[in-house]
Amino acid sequence: MNSFAYGTFYRFTLFGGSHEPLVGVTIEGIPAGTPLDRAALQAFLSRRAPGQGEFSSARREADVPEFETGLSDDIFTGGPVRAVLRNTDARPADYEVLRTVPRPGHADWPAYVKTGRIPAGGGHYSGRMTAPFCVAGGIAKQLLAREGICVTARILSVGGIPAEDEEAVAALLRDAKAAGDSLGGVIECTVTGLPTGLGSHPFGGLENRLSQTVFAIPAVKGLEFGGGFALSALRGSEANDAYRVEAGRVTMASNHCGGLLGGMACGSPLVFRAAFKPTPSIAKEQDSVDLSTMENTSLSVPGRHDTCIVLRAVPVVEAAAAAALLDALWEDRAAAASDLPAFRRRIDAADRAMLDAFLDRMQTSDRIGAYKRANGLPVRDPAREEELLHRLCALAPEGSAGDVRALYETILRLSRSHQ
Repeated sequence: MNSFAYGTFYRFTLFGGSHEPLVGVTIEGIPAGTPLDRAALQAFLSRRAPGQGEFSSARREADVPEFETGLSDDIFTGGPVRAVLRNTDARPADYEVLRTVPRPGHADWPAYVKTGRIPAGGGHYSGRMTAPFCVAGGIAKQLLAREGICVTARILSVGGIPAEDEEAVAALLRDAKAAGDSLGGVIECTVTGLPTGLGSHPFGGLENRLSQTVFAIPAVKGLEFGGGFALSALRGSEANDAYRVEAGRVTMASNHCGGLLGGMACGSPLVFRAAFKPTPSIAKEQDSVDLSTMENTSLSVPGRHDTCIVLRAVPVVEAAAAAALLDALWEDRAAAASDLPAFRRRIDAADRAMLDAFLDRMQTSDRIGAYKRANGLPVRDPAREEELLHRLCALAPEGSAGDVRALYETILRLSRSHQ
């Protein structure tokens, strides 16, 4: 299964890396004939782009998406959309000294254990991947807006100081930059116009979906909805949101729940906050290790980095929210609809999920085959196969066991051929 993919009905897959020639995204599920406001998308991407302001990375990337497939004259064709962003100002040589020295706060060490190497600039673990993420999220945000759903975010605080105190925040940022250090902060996102009842319980809840996309932003370390952790200090009578009727419709007197109850939208604005850690790449000297010598060492991270990533992360949070909510909205509609196009969209979504699972199974079969060859084991294990078929047929609904057996006999035959 591709770990860089998200969604079922609005599905996107990220590819590329920080210091590779490009980064990009493929998007599936956009209906044919849907228009794209390219100027609005570019304005959205420009809010995230580096090279802006004294506290932003000096790396300069235009971040103009090139749509290679799925878009013609700014109208989506209905096929898979592929958009790339060229990395025109990458400097992989800046990271040559860090090939065997993991940067504190980055994914370098677990990536080294997992893959045997530290990718330049973080590779696909880098915040650079939020650029194609914003292509997918920016499109989703446009599609939601046409449904009357508005996604906006703002900086709530920087380094513990409220964003409204601009002078204090600027002074803190200058102090951190002068010291070769960095700061974190909090971003608040608000979504209005969601239909009441959108979402499901327990695992398809909107909190679950939003958590998956927001935590895909590399620097996010905390997430809370509505009153969040502060609710734990209140009594039920204080935390509950009372209902009342206004102008013939049910409303809430407060919004401690953040617009979500039981994983579903409840009519009030959806509100969540994301906590960002300080930018881990800093010029200030830090302790680390040299993996080539297995000795302690110190490092000062070279290259160009943000003093506070929060300043450029607001559109990324909006993108994460928009992508998750559009996928949930389209899934709800497909489940409720009973016309042929809706049935076909549900089939398409099921096919994508089945394909991911099948490819993952075949890759695992390749590894099993290598293990069997190395240990002199036969490819076929009739007892194991029959146990598997019996177990899966027992799980099948009444009347479908024969279909399940036929399907898995074919899969097992293909698996044996891979082994």
